[in-house]
Amino acid sequence: MHSLTKATARIICRGLACAAEHGEHENEFYDVIISGGGMVGTAMAWSLGTDPNLEGKKILLLEAGNKNVMDKVLDTYSTRVRSISPGSATLLSGTQPYYQTLLSYALITFDKENLQDGMAYIVENDIIVAALTKQLENTSLKNQVKVQYKTRVVMYTWPKSHQVPESIPWVQVNLANGQTFQTKLLIREDGLNSMVRQEAGIPTVKWNYDQSAVVAVLHLSEPTKNNVAWQRFLPTGPIAMLPLSDTESSLVWSTSHRRAEELLQLDEESFVDAINSAFVSQWRLMSVLMPSAGLSHQLPPSVARIGPKSRVMFLLGMGHASEYVRHRVALIRDAAHRVHLLGGQGANLGFGDVACLSQVLSQAAFNGKDLG
Repeated sequence: MHSLTKATARIICRGLACAAEHGEHENEFYDVIISGGGMVGTAMAWSLGTDPNLEGKKILLLEAGNKNVMDKVLDTYSTRVRSISPGSATLLSGTQPYYQTLLSYALITFDKENLQDGMAYIVENDIIVAALTKQLENTSLKNQVKVQYKTRVVMYTWPKSHQVPESIPWVQVNLANGQTFQTKLLIREDGLNSMVRQEAGIPTVKWNYDQSAVVAVLHLSEPTKNNVAWQRFLPTGPIAMLPLSDTESSLVWSTSHRRAEELLQLDEESFVDAINSAFVSQWRLMSVLMPSAGLSHQLPPSVARIGPKSRVMFLLGMGHASEYVRHRVALIRDAAHRVHLLGGQGANLGFGDVACLSQVLSQAAFNGKDLG
């Protein structure tokens, strides 16, 4: 009887503990909630978590997908790559040595006296997210930045800009699993069709470019010092080849929807021929029109084949929010601005958002102001 009582007590205590834990979780309060854990959202959490002026602030990162773990670099490249500018690389340099080591393998340089450093780094999305995720697991950050994966936001409740009886002063975030959080500031990275931007009533200018992009991983015909990004402007749109290694490059071919569909349907040999023709035909034309100039230029590397199942297509568009900030909400990356991938600046604009917003919040915390 005595042992049964003790066992029952343990069950009751465990039940109470679970109930208490769940109850605390339901109404947990954070100084900053970042909704969207892609490259820019994760960088935002890491940047705020490492700022000395924000020490002691509670930060929550909500991500709909799974945790991105990468113990080693995979043998095959992903089609999702980014051209990282020196400014973005400086922002991310705190993720050393993991991220910085990977950067050194895809440096684009120019043989010009006024460009002492590399112009850009070509890095896969997954590597950036994995490097940032690894940094968030550091003991010093675990107590300040909490990350929840496989989460889905079903509703936001916005505070009134003026005092209303019985209204909450913070942003309330409701998840599909029943959890509820409140925060002084909601930072949202949720793409062109931003749910937060729409609910906040922020006007947006957007349109489609009537173009699609075909991307693929390219295997070169022979190893080369592959540190040049090639781009050609064709009648239907630009085609670009970005260096990944001495034997591989990443293709980004912007063209009409019809031509993109045709490229997807081509067999591998015909697709490779189309790529080589698109890059080389212009040089042949130049050699005819300008014999003295055409032969002296370096030619793009020849493509031998493409990576298995790496050929995909996506639509291109533009979007720009009239405001990036409202009462207790801030938009970053595509939720605030979306650009054509022609210049490779979409991700860099997002990392610029991180640098700018981190600086503003750091100064606000230093001055003792409300972060929202």
